[in-house]
Amino acid sequence: MRRIITAISTIIALALPTFAVASTWTIDPEHSNVGFKVRHMMVSSVKGSFNTYTGTVELDDKDITKSRVEVTINTNSINTNVQKRDDHLRGADFFDVAKFPTMTFASKKVTRNGNDKLKVTGDLTLHGVIKTVVLDVEGPTAESKDPWGNIRIGATATTKISRKDFGLVWNKALETGGVAVGDEITITLEIEMVKAKAK
Repeated sequence: MRRIITAISTIIALALPTFAVASTWTIDPEHSNVGFKVRHMMVSSVKGSFNTYTGTVELDDKDITKSRVEVTINTNSINTNVQKRDDHLRGADFFDVAKFPTMTFASKKVTRNGNDKLKVTGDLTLHGVIKTVVLDVEGPTAESKDPWGNIRIGATATTKISRKDFGLVWNKALETGGVAVGDEITITLEIEMVKAKAK
C-alpha cells in the first residue's frame, strides 16, 4: 500500500510542473498589425490591413513546440485606405463579409526553425474554406514589463497564400496582358501580446 501511495505521489509531483510552465497571452490590437499585400495591375502592390481581431497564445515555457495559437479576424474590418475598394473587397466578389464575417487560424504544430525562429502550422479558415498554412515566426521576444505592470512579448509572422485556394477568384483581364489582381497574398503579422495575470 505504501508503495502505491509513493508511486501516486511521484506521478502527481511530475505532472504538476507541466501545468505550471504554460502561460496565456492575449494579442494587444492597439500595438499590433494584421497586414497583407497583393500585386495590382502587374506593376505595383497594394497593402491593406484588418483592424479588428482577437487572439490568444498558450505558451509552453518549458517546450515551446507544445504551444498553441488561435486568432479570429473580422473580415468587415478590412482597410486599404480607399473606401470604394474596401466596399468591393467586402462584397460577394471577394470576402463576402455578410456570409463569412470572420477568418480564423488555429495552430496544429509548432517547430523550431533556428535561433529565435519558429514554424507554426495550422488551419486557416477563410471564405468558408479550410486550408493548412505555415507561418514563419520570428520571436517571441524576451519579456518586458510596461509602466502599468503588464508583462509583454512580441513576434512577427509571415506567410503566403493563394487567394484562389479559398475561392477568391474575381479578376479582370488587362489589354496589355495579365490580370488586375494577383493571386498570391503576402500576410504579415506584427503582434504584441500581454500575459494573463495569475488568478
